[in-house]
Amino acid sequence: MSIDDIAGIAHAPAGTPTGVVLLTHGAGGNRDAPMLVRVCDEWAARGWLAVRYNLPYRQRRPKGPPSGSAAADQAGVAEAVAVGRELTTGPVIAGGHSYGGRMTSMAVAGDGAGAGVAVDALTLFSYPLHPPGKPERARTEHLPRIGVPTVFTHGTKDPFGTIDELTAAASLVGGPTAVVEVTGARHDLGSKVLDVPKLAVDAALRLLV
Repeated sequence: MSIDDIAGIAHAPAGTPTGVVLLTHGAGGNRDAPMLVRVCDEWAARGWLAVRYNLPYRQRRPKGPPSGSAAADQAGVAEAVAVGRELTTGPVIAGGHSYGGRMTSMAVAGDGAGAGVAVDALTLFSYPLHPPGKPERARTEHLPRIGVPTVFTHGTKDPFGTIDELTAAASLVGGPTAVVEVTGARHDLGSKVLDVPKLAVDAALRLLV
């Protein structure tokens, strides 16, 4: 099995990788999302092998949102992590943007009946706490089953959850957490002022110490 088997693209560091970071995309995107590219470039500059990959639903079709594919997409996360472990003897970090981060966090949490996917840390971008305008439909049930360091990078104008809601959700996680607040950013985490990839990577590395 190789990176190509999981439809991934690797950003390699100059020397021997410290570890591997596996990132996937949001519901409407793919592995080529500009934010994923920038974050993977940042990880590679810090000495890590960074892989951005497509979830199974995106491997099946080039456009359109996921539909009833959560179980398959979580299995895809597990496969990506298994490939990542073959590429390094160092730590394995996994995560993604929006839906991709949610699927990764659910794969790591497991279903409550057994162990989830083993990683050393999670890095979640614009975690979709609830559908826009529907805070009663919280997507947090699995968070207490996560026991690894978890970084949430989130915009202050994200319609999928406020910073206060995200901070409360982060407190449910069983492992240490950090919230990277991106002032003025919406769900795409675009910012003309802040270096979002640097802030997110800094936070993840601090939690790994």
